[in-house]
Amino acid sequence: MPGATRWTGRRGRARPHRGMRVAAPAAAGVAAAGASILATSPDVFELPILARVAVTVVAGLLVGLLAWGNARLPGGVEKTREPEIGPSWRPPDQWPPPSAHFTGRGESLAELRGVFAERFDGRGHTAGPEATSALVVSVYGRAGVGKSALTAMFGNEIGDWFPDGRLYADLRGVDAPIDPKEVLTGFLRALGVRLATDPGGTDELRQLWLTWTRGRRILIGLDNADDADQVLPLLPAEPGCAVIVTSRRPLYLLNTYDKRLDVFSEAMGVELLASLAGGERVAADLASAQAIVGLCDRLPLAISICGGRLATRENWTLAELAGRLADERRRLDQLELAPNKGVRASLQLSYADCTDDQKRLLRLLSQVAAPDVPDRVAGELLAIQPIQGADHLEALMDAQLAECSGTDAARQLRYRLHELVRLFAHDIAVAEEAEEGRRAAIERVLAGYRHHAQRAAMARWPQDWSPAGRHPGGAAGGQVQAAEWLNVERLSLVAMVHQAKNLGLWEPAFGVGRAFCSLCHSLRAYWSDWRAVADIVCEAAEHLDDPRSLGVALLERSAVTGGLGLRREALADAERALEIFTQGGHTWWAARAMRAVGMTLSSEGNMDRGETFLVEAIAAFRAEGDRWWSARSQRNLAELRLRQSRLDEAAVLLESALNVFEEDGNRYSEAQTLRVYGEVLSAQARSRSSGGDPAGAGGAFIRAGLTLHRAAEMFRARGEQWEVARCLRAAGEVGNPGREHGLLELEQVRKAADILSSLGDTWGEARTLVSAGRAHARLGRYADAENALNAALHAFHELGDRWWAAQSQYYLGRVRLDARRAGDAEAPLRQAYDDFATLGDQAAMRRVREYLSVADPRDPR
Repeated sequence: MPGATRWTGRRGRARPHRGMRVAAPAAAGVAAAGASILATSPDVFELPILARVAVTVVAGLLVGLLAWGNARLPGGVEKTREPEIGPSWRPPDQWPPPSAHFTGRGESLAELRGVFAERFDGRGHTAGPEATSALVVSVYGRAGVGKSALTAMFGNEIGDWFPDGRLYADLRGVDAPIDPKEVLTGFLRALGVRLATDPGGTDELRQLWLTWTRGRRILIGLDNADDADQVLPLLPAEPGCAVIVTSRRPLYLLNTYDKRLDVFSEAMGVELLASLAGGERVAADLASAQAIVGLCDRLPLAISICGGRLATRENWTLAELAGRLADERRRLDQLELAPNKGVRASLQLSYADCTDDQKRLLRLLSQVAAPDVPDRVAGELLAIQPIQGADHLEALMDAQLAECSGTDAARQLRYRLHELVRLFAHDIAVAEEAEEGRRAAIERVLAGYRHHAQRAAMARWPQDWSPAGRHPGGAAGGQVQAAEWLNVERLSLVAMVHQAKNLGLWEPAFGVGRAFCSLCHSLRAYWSDWRAVADIVCEAAEHLDDPRSLGVALLERSAVTGGLGLRREALADAERALEIFTQGGHTWWAARAMRAVGMTLSSEGNMDRGETFLVEAIAAFRAEGDRWWSARSQRNLAELRLRQSRLDEAAVLLESALNVFEEDGNRYSEAQTLRVYGEVLSAQARSRSSGGDPAGAGGAFIRAGLTLHRAAEMFRARGEQWEVARCLRAAGEVGNPGREHGLLELEQVRKAADILSSLGDTWGEARTLVSAGRAHARLGRYADAENALNAALHAFHELGDRWWAAQSQYYLGRVRLDARRAGDAEAPLRQAYDDFATLGDQAAMRRVREYLSVADPRDPR
């Protein structure tokens, strides 16, 4: 960000190495032994010689151990504290399990071991200081040659070398290459990064990726890559990381190891066939086994299909299968050497060996837009019990037509179709399945996603769904689980909402989309997906011709557009929703729309109109008997009062809201309200200090700091890092006089900036620059203060936030006045005054006028 001050830089994240050298501790021990001999007491010298030596050696060893424990890390890098992730976070392990029938590839595995041995010492530590970037290994070859199986096996073999996790993504290069932005988003979330706002494009996400992989040892698998442009943004820079890429063609990444994986040798093909069909059967007819391998062109996927068929056809002989393959009418499309046709033909063999239900499941799975699914989806597609559907899905896995994509955070296995299998099955589905049947199957899957999404959304934020909403999963544990569920299912939910739209299934599009928006709103995450889905929810509501649903959809879109700084769009949607709810007599929803209008107006700087709507919303919620929304709206009104410098009124509103949240046991809302209360207490303390009441101000400053610390700890216990950052930023704006307090507050701002930067919250970073400018100014560091405020001004202009741009101008003018540069203060103060006047913020205009009269006593304002 232009003009960023010295506190805004990200800190390095060095990690300790387990394999420390022993030279330093030993040397320290020897030195300590000599020192012990020289300094020993006379009583010790009266001991026998062997006893004295033993005492000395033991002392030396103890000091050596002490030196070991306190030694600096290799290269002089000291361990730094990492941003806290949260109590439920653990190193991600997305690596797919190895195939139970993995055979052959001994030479390829040995080559991979050799490449990794040159870089790592066998425990994941880099073997030499010459490594300056991540190890990148690419394996390419034709479809079905076993690239994914090889990397899955090897990745599990060396998994312990990478204690910070194993990440995996199918880039789907053949069919529909996935945007690197989506992959980076998933990887960052898996590492515990909470992207509170849309961080921008691929370049911005890559910067976050480089930051969060620094100092870590992570194994990254990029399967089915399309080209180098898709892969390059996903490569970390950290030497302790390793990346294994698979693709159909060379990517020319200029990496350490680039290997073309060829088809099996005949011996390896026979070994694979025996592992599937049975060793005794193969040994009894080795010639037929060799024939099968040859007819399959020694392609592992084709051989696997043949072995699977033999395993489920115990009455078949190998000679019979070899005869089937020898029939050119059956083998022409199956085993041709042209690209892709050989794989498609092999898949046809496996498909023919399935039961009718398994065939239909495969066909219908190819119609589901989600990239992978839990096993329950199989039952929904076939309209049977989930356990029966799971059995059929496992049968498809045995036939090598489906594969397990790993275990998600909810500890449930997820399944997918390889892209070629999916395309193959899709063609058959279009030819054999009636359109009505395919549509009905997708509707059943959407109904399942709607049920699970609404359950998660209600657990996370029950008040979003009904007056005085309560839900048995609404406790902290249920809320964390709901957040984890969204992290797992996000891509599937977005894909299914889009599919529902494309099929004109407007009711499930609305239901799934509404739940998705509620989850994103409660987490303040996945902003680009949230916005896209909110648009579909509005479109769905229009098609449903249901005014209440349309009002709800408009409120959802108002929330996301307002959060993105598009306040005019947000205001238009909120006002339209209010009109719909008022005309329809939906009083509770009308109160929510009033609050949304008031919040948007106050954020835009129109305090008077915003206050009117918020006051009306509070009264309406009280009439509905909804304590939670009434208290939350009081907190919003208190924030407005704080900006108007009506501090006593703000405090009364917040104390009343706190009582409600404490009585209801709503810890999250209580912590949010404590943060705002701490900000009000800080403003009251500053007012007393400037009013000549140092004694009263001192106690108020202490109380403000304790309140903000309590709020931060409550959020920290829940793993809510974004809220922790807001508390830290507020603690940095307390304004307690004295250099010691000023330095502490600047440190709090710096910590908030680090967290928000790691989360990709660009607006939050800009807002924290304002806090930094004020903190520098209180310390008399006027140049640093100006740099920070100018950077904030530039950022808010880019974000289109006019109110905070004006506020940055206001603080810039005050800094110049404090630096006794009244002439230079006049321009930013005048600009701030004019901007606030345009926004209609009378309270802000009065504040600016006070300082403008000092900068230019002749100014008529």
